[in-house]
Amino acid sequence: MKKTTLYLSDELQETLRGASRRLGKPQADIVREALESYLDANQRPLPRSIGSGEDADLSGRDSEAWLKEHWAPR
Repeated sequence: MKKTTLYLSDELQETLRGASRRLGKPQADIVREALESYLDANQRPLPRSIGSGEDADLSGRDSEAWLKEHWAPR
């Protein structure tokens, strides 16, 4: 485990201290649990697709021709 320093507002520190007393848990445990919960809920979504196969009218086989037609300098 690594040590990390956090700067908390006075109000947040008091709330954390109170929760620690009420729950009978060290403040560090409460902070770790809260961070794990927050980070689990806010994970970066995995891409659904890299683009190929998302369009019923365009297949991977046709993609190069499509790019040349639509993106080629004129």
